[in-house]
Formats: sequence, structure tokens, C-alpha cells
Amino acid sequence: MFKKSYLGLAVAAAIGMPSLVNAEIETSVVLKNETAVFLKDGQRIGEASSTLDNSGDGREIYKTETSARIFFNGDIGEESSWHGELKIIGDPLAEDDYKWHKNYSQHDWFRELYVDTNAAGWDFRIGKQQQVWGTADGIKLLDIINPTDYREFSQNAMEDSRIPVWMITGERYLDNGGNIQFIVSQAERHKIPGLNNDGDQGHPFIMKGVDTITGAVNGFTNIGNAMGGVTGIFFGGGFTDPSDNPFSPFFTVGAYTSGSYAACDDPSVAGPIPGAACLENFTDNPAVLPPGFEPFSNNNVTNLIDVNPLTGEGWDPSNPNSVWEHMTGATFATFNTYVGITTAYERDDGDTFDSNLGGRYRFTFDNGLNLGVNYLYAYDPNPVVNIHWENAAGEKLVVNENPTVAGTNVVQLTNPAGDTFYGAPIQTYVDGNYLDGVGPLDLDAGATPGGPATLVFEETLERVHNIGSSFDYALDVSDIPLVIRGEFLYQKDVQQPVVDRNALARGNLTAALTTRDHDFFKYVIGVDATVMTNLLVSGQFIQFRNLDYVNSRVDGTGAPCTTANCGVYTADPATMSPTNGLQRGWENKEFYSLFLSKPFGESDLGRWNNIIIFEEGGGYWNRLDAEYSLSDEFVVTGEINLYWGDEDTTFGQFKNSSNAQIGVKWIME
Repeated sequence: MFKKSYLGLAVAAAIGMPSLVNAEIETSVVLKNETAVFLKDGQRIGEASSTLDNSGDGREIYKTETSARIFFNGDIGEESSWHGELKIIGDPLAEDDYKWHKNYSQHDWFRELYVDTNAAGWDFRIGKQQQVWGTADGIKLLDIINPTDYREFSQNAMEDSRIPVWMITGERYLDNGGNIQFIVSQAERHKIPGLNNDGDQGHPFIMKGVDTITGAVNGFTNIGNAMGGVTGIFFGGGFTDPSDNPFSPFFTVGAYTSGSYAACDDPSVAGPIPGAACLENFTDNPAVLPPGFEPFSNNNVTNLIDVNPLTGEGWDPSNPNSVWEHMTGATFATFNTYVGITTAYERDDGDTFDSNLGGRYRFTFDNGLNLGVNYLYAYDPNPVVNIHWENAAGEKLVVNENPTVAGTNVVQLTNPAGDTFYGAPIQTYVDGNYLDGVGPLDLDAGATPGGPATLVFEETLERVHNIGSSFDYALDVSDIPLVIRGEFLYQKDVQQPVVDRNALARGNLTAALTTRDHDFFKYVIGVDATVMTNLLVSGQFIQFRNLDYVNSRVDGTGAPCTTANCGVYTADPATMSPTNGLQRGWENKEFYSLFLSKPFGESDLGRWNNIIIFEEGGGYWNRLDAEYSLSDEFVVTGEINLYWGDEDTTFGQFKNSSNAQIGVKWIME
């Protein structure tokens, strides 16, 4: 068991220091500066401050990172050695959480600190380290021992983006030529921009799926707070007809008598304002609300609704791009439940994580075929976020759907005993008006009000089984050396988001947005060839197969539905957003990549590399990087990352984060 505490690390350091102080230490230093600029002017994911904000930071310099990596090496006796890497780094242009050091990231103070030793025929490495099983280009399949820092998505070299963790590895070469390895490692999560309390607004590599959780405009943590205010308008005003549903097409003129609901009256518009425009005004326009209701307005901050406030243009529940468009079956009684709600984002690590356990066996056959098999029982480093309701005391609440008010469903929150409800009292329809009080349709008669509830977003790590294998085989074809290689991975119990659009339409948020166990089979087949003397050409075919894909295309009545995102389905965790209908994921998704690498310059002092990856659905990423050694001490570097294609794909969503970077390294041995 690895306790996640500085005390544990201090004890480990104290144990090792007596042996290290008297040892001869070799040091080397690499000083580096890397500066990056955006290549496009458009707005990036999570950059907007409101639904009306179309501005972007443009082609600005967004990174000027300076670092010193200090490497230490020494011997311990005659049979053992140790290695350490201290990293001093800063980037004043980065978002707050990424300016300086961050534990368990690629900007950790001590990235590596381990001892190599041997005993009883085994080679051991003990300490903070990296271990690599997979070698695929541009993608991590079997490379699952260490978590990854995605601060620049997939741009950084894997050695840099990989997060070293504390582990013990043992390795032994067998008499038959095989190799066996076991690993006991600390569990840690991927570092994903935006997946935290503040959402890292303005970070250039926030994915849409993360923005849907914590984003200032599209994140449900902020949308939930806005719902808590806006629903107070519905509750406090009381509509004149129980058949009026703010999420139908919509508010007939007969529902509005003279002098009622200024939000739906506009002298500049001939005739009644359409229902969608009325809802837009109720939601976002404090100037037209009745006196005293102005503070409840969303004021166009979060993406509750995005339509023309006069004409209602843009309202399309069949292709929703805002939250209200997803909730076409919610009732006023349900919105009473949500009056005053707030949200909270919590991370549940527990006191300790159990260790990750794994092993690998590799063997070379007489014909030159290399084969490996491996298994890792580990916490999936991809964090899982689920939601539930709590009261002020932290007690989990029960969600009930009760179809007794005006013949429609009502979402209610109660404590486990059912004797306390949360939210505002459900108003009773009496003599043509909703009233606060007890009546035949008042679900809360006799219950004790418990005040507003909190919608809690809880981030956890969950156990998965990883069973993998790999092979590679070298041969010559027409004097061209080839390597055929492959990696295969079966993952059991991977948590994936499942969206129930029918429950969301009724306003039942916790039933609408859940995660479920999914098994995956993933593989990559690659061919490497060396042509034109020293040009490496590598092509790959990659496929992810979701073996438990959820795809129920029926609406709330059980009738078939045909829109792109309807029914109940596995969502795409990278790109799902209120703006794209909480996008459906792929049952089988394919990628294709081409990698080129070649030395250049006098004495091959430079090298350029280019990888392009195409994803099914129309997303592309191309990275061109190069470095050149001006001397033994000075190296200049550069890279260009281009993203393009469908903006609702993994790569296409970053099209406005395309960038160019230049750098210089000074190496002191």
C-alpha cells in the first residue's frame, strides 16, 4: 500500500540518504526554454465567459516555459546504483494551476528517484520511475503503467508527458531466453486540464467532455448553480395554467393575461412572443423580469438557452445545443425541486489507494518472432465523475419521479426516510392558479421542507483489468528492412458515460448522466520500413472496440427515435457537450497514422519527425518536429501542431489550438 502523503516520501528519503551522502555523484544539467504561439484566431474550448462571448485570445504567445533538469547518478556499494532527476520549471503565461510545479505531473520537483540493485538472480528497481510496455506511435495502448499529463494533449513526447510514480519492479532473464517482470506501483490519475474545482478556464487544451463538467459556460457544475437561481423565477411567479410547460413549443398567448409576465411582453413585436423567446427572457434578461426577480436571471452566463429573445429562432429540441432544449418534458413542479440548488465538485481518493499489480513475460522464438503477454490489475488513471444529490448535512438524497401532478412526472428529492423534501414546495393548482399551500395535488403536504439541495460531482478512480499482448517480427522484402508489429489490449470494467436523454427530458439529472462498466478490445497493427538509406516510414491501423456499447434508440414512450443523439447511449467522453446534443460515442472507432523520421544536416546532427493521425469521424492531427545540434552543448528545436476537421472529434475540437513552438537546450555534462 502506498500512502499518498509527504510523510511517506520523507521516510523513503531518510532511509536512502545515509547511503547517498558518501557516494560519488555524477551530475548533468539540461537548461531549456520553449516558446509557443497559436496559429489561429478562433475561440478555444472553455475560453468564453458567457454565451454571448465570441472573442478569443487570437494568435498570441501562450507559453514561454523555462526549465532546468538536473540529473544525478551514483553508485551504492559494488552492486547497486541510484538515479535522480530534479526539475525546476516555470511558465508565467500558463493558467494558474500550470505556472509552476505540480506534484505528480510532468512538472514534479523530483520526476525520478530510484535505486537499481539485484538479488537472487533478479534485477530490481525501487523508487519513483517510469516503466514502458507499449511502443505504438502517437498513442498509448500497452503503455499503461504510468499515468499521463495531458497539459498539452498528446503533443509532448511520451517520455516527458508520462508521470513517474513510486513502484517496485523486478526483472529476470530465464534460461530459455525469456524475460519475466513484475510490478507493484502507486496508483495515480491522469492530469487532465479542467478536471478540478476551478475548471482551468482559458487553458488551451481543455476537451469538450471536460468542459461539460466544469466549464464556465457549458459545464454542469456552473449550469446547475444557474438553474438554482432561474427556477426561483418560475416558483415565485406562478404560471396561470398547469398545462404551460416551458419546454414545449410553447406558451400559448391565452396563458398570458394583460399585465402578466413582462418577460413575455414586448411592444416592438407584433403579436405574441413565441414560447422559446419567452423562456429566453425569463432565463437571461433581468431587465424584463418583474421587480425583485432580477437577481435570479442567468444573464446569458451559462448555456441554459441560446435563442433569439424576440423571435425564438434557434429553438430545436431535436438537435439541442443548450440545456433547456434537452429538458423538453420537465414540469414546473420539477423546477420547484431545483429552486436554489447549488453544486459541488469533490475528489474521493480515500486515505490510501491499493497498489497496482502487474506482470509481463516476453519470449523470442527461433525464427526471430518476439512475443509478449502482460496483465495489470490497476486503478484506471482516467478519472470517473458521477453525480448525486446531498443535503446541507452531507446526507445523500433519494430521487423520486411521481406522476401525479397534472398528469405529468415530477422529480422530487427526499431524505432516505421520505419525511423531508428538498427544494421549494410544489405549488398546487387551484381555481386557475398555482398556489403555495396544501391541496389535492400538493405532493409535499405534511412533509418538512429541507431547503435547497446540492448536486455533487464526485471524482473517483475505479479498478480495471488489463490483459495485453504484443509481437514484432523483422524481415526483408526486396532489400527493404521491415518490422511488423502489433499490440492488443482487453480492458474489463472501464467506466464510460451513459446518457439517458429520456430521463434528461423529464429533468431527472442523476438518472440522465451516469457511468457504467464497459469492456474494450483495443489493438494496433503497424509496419515499419527503412527506405532511401535512413528514412523511417511507419504506418499504423488502430481500432477501439466497445464490447458493451449502449444504444437504445427509443424515446420516453417506447417509440423508436431517429435523431443523432436520442434514447439511451454510451456518450463520447472526449467530446460530449450540451452544444452537440451530448454526443454519442463510437461502438468501434478507427484511427490511421503515418510516421516519418529522418536525420539531416552535416554528420546527421539533426533529425525531423512527422506524424499524422486521422480518426474516424473526420478529425486530424499533424505534428512536425525537428532538432539540430549546433554543438555538443547547444540544441535548437521546433515543432508545429495542426488540428483540423470536424469540431466534434477528438482532434478536430482543438483546431483553434493549432500552434508552433521553438526552443533551445543547453546541455552541461
